[in-house]
Amino acid sequence: MLLASKVAIVTGGARGIGAAISRLFAREGAAVAIADRRADEGEETARIIGDKARFVSLDVTSEDGWTKAVAEVETVFGRVDILINNAGIIRVAPMEKLDAETFRKVIDTNLIGTFLGMRAVLEPMRRAGGGAIVNFSSVQGLEGRQGFTAYSASKFGIRGLTKSAAIELGPYGIRVNAVVPGPTKTKMTERPGWTDADYDAAYGKYPLGRMAEAREIAEMALFLACDKSSFCTGGDFVVDGGVTVGKPRD
Repeated sequence: MLLASKVAIVTGGARGIGAAISRLFAREGAAVAIADRRADEGEETARIIGDKARFVSLDVTSEDGWTKAVAEVETVFGRVDILINNAGIIRVAPMEKLDAETFRKVIDTNLIGTFLGMRAVLEPMRRAGGGAIVNFSSVQGLEGRQGFTAYSASKFGIRGLTKSAAIELGPYGIRVNAVVPGPTKTKMTERPGWTDADYDAAYGKYPLGRMAEAREIAEMALFLACDKSSFCTGGDFVVDGGVTVGKPRD
């Protein structure tokens, strides 16, 4: 198993991509802390996974919350080897209608939450002799998109944060990389009233002609968390079905 004896924290682990990562990591031998604000969904995901998983309550924007969550994981599992910074939110609005409070909320959750997580696990990973941090950016962290001002700013920021952290943490044996997913089937991307035909029309023009399944994104997180990627750090790993490679097909 690729993660035997490892301990991972997965933020936003209660559902969607985070839940897919938590399930896959447990199958690969890791003990998994499902860190989320959604207690009911988090507890249920942990129950389904079994003894290798534990729900840990966490608001990623809270510095104190991170301190308590990491301490709980160390108490229960003894160490921290992997951090998956997956938690995030989207708010879509044209710039002229986007208020500062909403902009700050997106930055606080997506970007500052990622920073706080990395800082919180630094000392435990240093004590363990190394570790792997996987931060979640987005294709909107590679290119702009109308209405995504706050989200795009946060996801571009995560890529910069990842590269700077890779330089600082490399001497401690801590690798830091970013996953850059494209459109993925989760609750976050559901659109009220849309049918399968609507999704096909929106995403079918891109090279692979579909949205990703959450498990496909989880596989990239697994690669970056395990020793198969032992010489990878500071990288952007795009999993987007070709969305960003060039002009869509006719």
